[in-house]
Amino acid sequence: MIYYRELKLDRASESRKDRGWLERQWTQPDCRILVLRNDKSLMRWRDREADTPEVIKLARAEIEKLEPGFDHVVFLGLDDSAPLFALDVSQQHGQGLEAVFRSNEFVDLRDVGWLLDAQQAAQLAYARGLLFWNRHHRYCGVCGSPTRSENGGHMRRCTSHSCGRMHFPRTDPAVIMLVEDLSDPDRPRCLLARNSRFPRRVMSTLAGFVDPLESLEETVAREVHEECGIRVGEIEYQASQPWPFPSSIMLGFRARALDRDIVVDGVEIEEAYWFEVEQLREFGEWGDAGDGFCLPRRDSIARYLVESWIAENSVDR
Repeated sequence: MIYYRELKLDRASESRKDRGWLERQWTQPDCRILVLRNDKSLMRWRDREADTPEVIKLARAEIEKLEPGFDHVVFLGLDDSAPLFALDVSQQHGQGLEAVFRSNEFVDLRDVGWLLDAQQAAQLAYARGLLFWNRHHRYCGVCGSPTRSENGGHMRRCTSHSCGRMHFPRTDPAVIMLVEDLSDPDRPRCLLARNSRFPRRVMSTLAGFVDPLESLEETVAREVHEECGIRVGEIEYQASQPWPFPSSIMLGFRARALDRDIVVDGVEIEEAYWFEVEQLREFGEWGDAGDGFCLPRRDSIARYLVESWIAENSVDR
């Protein structure tokens, strides 16, 4: 399973351009609001010991004291015809905030995404990405004037009459690849590495952003060679994943190694090794205690690439 995609919402792309229509959706009795603060989502725990978080969707009446205006609200879409919005309360403080949210808490989606229903996780990811973009694009990148939210938060317009530039959410393309060594057909291996930003013992696939005027396949080959000194030949697309942490689309590939000697760059990558299937089966989970290596996060496409490779190369397949 690949998390945060296949969102089943009617995004109402044309209707949301009508401010009057948006305001009517905001006042519908069945309107529900996801609440985020500093990129964390409001949740409650049904069973703390079992780690089962519950996504909270508030009714309009429950946030009356917090309504900051449409510049802090984005329209996500129609969920079974019911309007779904997201509200950013990052700038909200005081007793009103505490009274509304009581014993609930703001939780980082990256810590619990795989524990949620797939659609709820996708909705929170969508809300996080759109609110992040709005919060970080309050000024025009052309003239520096303030921008205002339009189209339900899916566009921001420069308020300067001499500029008036329209700004739209951007998604940064990044490749992520599992490199395999099939020089010995009886002992296939894959390359996993630890990025300098990862916790100790966590091993994952290689990844990197696409440069201007570079194809995806060129990016795969460049990143693998830059980070681990490996040249690759055959490159095959596998799958993609929206990754709003903060604003990427991860494009997954598998690449065939032409070299076997690993030379890490020592900057982004601190260590990298070839692993056989049975070795990977002994890996722990991200966050586990112990001294052994750990797999990437369960909600990441890196995990999907590793598990797919294990399934295809298992002895008992």
